[in-house]
Amino acid sequence: MCLSGVDYFSTLGYQPGIAALAAGAVAPVATLVLVALTLGGALPVYRRVARDSPHGEGSIAILEHLLPWWAGKLFVLVLLGFAATDFVITMTLSAADAAAHAVENPLMPDVMRGQHMAITLFLLVALAAVFLKGFREAISIAVPLVGAYLLLNVVVVADALWHVATAPHVVTEWRNLLNLEHPDPVAIVLVSLVVFPKLALGLSGFETGVAVMPEIQGRPGDTEAKPVGRIVGAKKLLTTSAVIMSAMLVLSSFVTTVLVPADDFEAGGPANGRALAFVAHEYLGSGFGSVYDVVTILILWFAGASAMAGLLNLVPRYLPRYGMAPEWTRARRPLVLVFLLVAVVITLIFRANVDAQGGAYATGVLVLITSAAVACTVSARRAGERRATVMFGIVAAVFVYTTIANIAERPDGLRIGLVFVLAIVVLSAVSRIGRSFRVRDAGVELDDVALRILADSEGEPVQLVAHEPPGADDDIPLTPKAREAALARRGRPSFRVGRAEYTAKAAEVRRLRRVPDDVPLVFLEVTVLDSSEFEERLEVRGEYRYGFPTLTVASSNVAGTIASVALAVRDRTHVPPELYVDWEEGNPVSRMSRYLLFGTGEVGPITREILRSADPDPRTRPVVHVG
Repeated sequence: MCLSGVDYFSTLGYQPGIAALAAGAVAPVATLVLVALTLGGALPVYRRVARDSPHGEGSIAILEHLLPWWAGKLFVLVLLGFAATDFVITMTLSAADAAAHAVENPLMPDVMRGQHMAITLFLLVALAAVFLKGFREAISIAVPLVGAYLLLNVVVVADALWHVATAPHVVTEWRNLLNLEHPDPVAIVLVSLVVFPKLALGLSGFETGVAVMPEIQGRPGDTEAKPVGRIVGAKKLLTTSAVIMSAMLVLSSFVTTVLVPADDFEAGGPANGRALAFVAHEYLGSGFGSVYDVVTILILWFAGASAMAGLLNLVPRYLPRYGMAPEWTRARRPLVLVFLLVAVVITLIFRANVDAQGGAYATGVLVLITSAAVACTVSARRAGERRATVMFGIVAAVFVYTTIANIAERPDGLRIGLVFVLAIVVLSAVSRIGRSFRVRDAGVELDDVALRILADSEGEPVQLVAHEPPGADDDIPLTPKAREAALARRGRPSFRVGRAEYTAKAAEVRRLRRVPDDVPLVFLEVTVLDSSEFEERLEVRGEYRYGFPTLTVASSNVAGTIASVALAVRDRTHVPPELYVDWEEGNPVSRMSRYLLFGTGEVGPITREILRSADPDPRTRPVVHVG
């Protein structure tokens, strides 16, 4: 809970001030609306997400499974763009707010008063340094840090409530101001709903709470397939965090609104971005306030660590597997430097201003929560859970409205998010195109029949004949479900037609390549089901089709799979095989496009290029004959 709480609970450092600045006297009521949506909307959604993705994948993985083929991949890339917005802005906003706490501390030397930007950049560099050294040791800081921070906040809020109780006139003044600005109770509720998107920062942390699920031990009987205890523990974690945070948000918003003058919340004011810290200094003295500042600075800085951990978890999990990132993105240190550079640029653009970054932060948070609500709605509908479908649908609609309203009021968040999305999509496309001409399998497994077929070569080169599977004509739809249905409807050709097809192909190869009749030919057939996949483990099955030895494999592309199987045959038999591939008719540009998008087309040249990149030595490389 503390590991996810460094992100979630740290928003207490700036949320009350942002609420007061956005809603004025209505802030406590607007915070109640936020809490209602937290407990009645976001919490049930993420309890469902924890159930459906118990290995910490989060809502993005659920949508990935619900939307197969390229639609799913592109949707995931868009969500990754907004997730990157959320996590990067978490780093920059938290560092900027930590710097605000530092420069406003009365014990801070005067020489540091105007160094808000420098302190922010220093905290970001220090954060990156922790990850460059190793993050595992730093995790142990989370529990005492969050415990101390919550305890200090309880002391500050309790003392503030005591001052409110002993000076009831402050409540009366607040109520008079509220009635003066909004005499109708309905208007107060409407204003709370209107300003609610600005308070959405208080919803951050749910995605992080799901991401730490692998750290939950669970029960002794848990398995990777059914980690029941881990799911139960994650639900307790999310519920406990949400209840603690909801109580602290309501109380802190109330005491800061009634005790702090409205002008002090404005930009440049002593309570701007640090409302509770202002109250701590005002009513508990500079000594306690300084201790509060130090702990707040640490937890805000560590919230950036939580965000960095989220980025380091998301990028290697999806992009390399999609072929949409270079191999070095699997390594932690290069990614840390990239994210540090991005964070520095964002900080310079926003001039380390907490309020200015609130829109971008809220946009990232809301898009992720909205996607989670939509994923739960679709998942419940497919499971036939009518009541859950209606409930999640309502929550999704509320978050869709909130997201749209936030974007309409603060479009800078959408612009930043779209920049991240565009950068990820463009870099992903370039990376996938480059990696498409190299071996991309995650291993090749041959079944017993396939091994017996290879054993018949008796030390001679295996003669592999690339052959299109029966019924896999070009006019078959290329979406996975449509392709499977079409293949099922067509089935295999009749014995006579099928045997004639294989016999004619074998005769053609022997005639054109002068392969003797006593040398067996082995047909190799690749069926493409989901061309959007990139890395996969190839399972090669052997059979004797119409009397001809045949190796069959299903994958995401033809050329790369043929190259991988040819290399696996070489490694098994210790002799480079001979590979026979047909030229294809049509424009080479369109054939290349078909390969990149649909996994078929331009098989011969691409197969040879992949083999050449995998093995530069022509003496040990499988030989490709194209004719």
